[in-house]
Amino acid sequence: MDQNEQRPKRNGGVRPENSGKSTQTVKHVKLDLERPKLTKEGNADQGRKRPRSRKRSFDSSKKDRGATLKIIPLGGLDAIGKNMTVFECKGDMVLDDAGLMFPDDNHPGVDLILPDYTYVLQHADKLRGIVITHGHEDHTGSLPYLIKDLDRQVPIYGTKMTLGLIEGKFKEHRIKNAKLVEIKPGDKVNLGCITAEFFAVNHSIPGAVGVFFRSPAGNVLHTGDFKLDQTPIDGVHTDFGALARFAEEGVDLMMSDSTNATNPNFTPSEAEVGKELQRIIAQAKGRVIIASFASHIHRLQQICDAAVANGRKVVVTGRSMVQNTDIARKLGYLKISDQDIIDAYDLKGIPPEQVVIMCTGSQGEPLSALARIAAGEHKTIDMEAGDTVIISATPVPGNEKAVTKVVNSLAKIGADVYDKSRARVHVSGHASAEELKIMLTIVQPKAFMPVHGEATHLRAHARLAEAVGVPAENVFICENGESLELSTKGVKHGESVQSGIVLVDGLSVGDTSEQVLEERTALSAQGFAAIAAAVSGRKKAVAGNVQVEMHGITGGDDGYLVQECEKCVKNALTRALSKGASGKELKRAARDALLSLLWERTKTRPMTVVNLLDI
Repeated sequence: MDQNEQRPKRNGGVRPENSGKSTQTVKHVKLDLERPKLTKEGNADQGRKRPRSRKRSFDSSKKDRGATLKIIPLGGLDAIGKNMTVFECKGDMVLDDAGLMFPDDNHPGVDLILPDYTYVLQHADKLRGIVITHGHEDHTGSLPYLIKDLDRQVPIYGTKMTLGLIEGKFKEHRIKNAKLVEIKPGDKVNLGCITAEFFAVNHSIPGAVGVFFRSPAGNVLHTGDFKLDQTPIDGVHTDFGALARFAEEGVDLMMSDSTNATNPNFTPSEAEVGKELQRIIAQAKGRVIIASFASHIHRLQQICDAAVANGRKVVVTGRSMVQNTDIARKLGYLKISDQDIIDAYDLKGIPPEQVVIMCTGSQGEPLSALARIAAGEHKTIDMEAGDTVIISATPVPGNEKAVTKVVNSLAKIGADVYDKSRARVHVSGHASAEELKIMLTIVQPKAFMPVHGEATHLRAHARLAEAVGVPAENVFICENGESLELSTKGVKHGESVQSGIVLVDGLSVGDTSEQVLEERTALSAQGFAAIAAAVSGRKKAVAGNVQVEMHGITGGDDGYLVQECEKCVKNALTRALSKGASGKELKRAARDALLSLLWERTKTRPMTVVNLLDI
């Protein structure tokens, strides 16, 4: 500023005449203030500029220009479940997660659905380790089956809570001598030429981590399942410092959780659920029964805290709930004194208003504790009118009908039922769109691959990545089995590998074919009919009567319809025999005659089995 210039005074910059000093001139600055130009209604976005795509080089002096890192998702890109990804570089292979998915209406009689891990078995000699990001079933469930199929011991890396749940799973499957290696956030593990560094993330289970993979070809950041909860129950936040360090080092490819990418807001804090549970339990008159995911330890902790604060004992029922609660208490993740938690068999004599029951069944599973309580079939717990039921979970897509059925059964008894539509008794453990954008902005990846979601979620997450500046040509939406190849030249699509699903049906693993499922579906929809007859090819006649037995067919218990069917089939067989038919032709004639009649009478075409005895 010029020496003869001073800042304007509040009185306009002119000194009073009685100041005793000469008046000094002051430079006045004219500011041209204009109203901002408003965009036309409905075109608000036109006034904003989208961030420029960041053109960043994949090449660096630290990389091996001859190396290629293959990223092969074997599961997790077509549904919320069965997460499994292979990382392969220079003869070394690492497996990230090994989850499962539960069946829906399209898989009648199936217990579990696993990703097809044939590729892992074919290259088992390269497998240096299995990294598990957290203990949920959709990330750990296929481990017992994979470990049984591997012909050698492979180290499994996870946090204390994650390994505790895996140990319980291995006991059920009678797997011994598995090599479980505990890691903590900040640890680095060398897996051949690939190094995995773990960092803390906040999720709906303790001990969740993301992984930063370093390889000669480049770096990949896998967020794992996460949310940005700033008031976490266990005090563990998503590690922004680690993410910033990785961004500074350079993230060539980022793989991120897409579950809530279609939700345009922030995911509420888990602490909000605790406040609501406290309020509901405080005003409840009778028993309080709370159904939740057995692995949601943060939720179980808040239930226990609310129960104890209101002078109630906690009862745990349901196989997985009992098992996970026991593991979490032993490892110090679930804190409740022995005097405040009791066995379900010790409920006699305790007034209903002094009890909170934690149970399985939030997804309406037919054999779960809540379903058996609602049906009056539980061994130790009876429900009465006036009891309170809290369903502290969101139905997984496909389970809505089962949950509604259980809720209606509870309502008939007279229970007061709370779910997330009535009160905030559940919040997601996954980041919504605004949190996903924050994660992308911190990490600043050169390329991006959305994971952990259905097609809608993956595409929504891809749009978010482009919105914050990731070049569209560097955003990759893949299918299970498709691969990406990372090198100093960038990321590109590679060759596909065998993928699909493996069905677990009782003790059978992988033996249930698509044809079997189609037959089961047909049985459930149309019913079953069996034809039995004795025929003589020599005499060209039917010996005796034809027998027709029907199950699950409308009118199948009507004696008149059965007689009509038997007569129709006998006539068809007689005509076929007179024309010299035998074997398959006779069976086809009998089947066609029965199906034609049943379609005419009942408009159904049941599965039909024909047994002919040639005499």
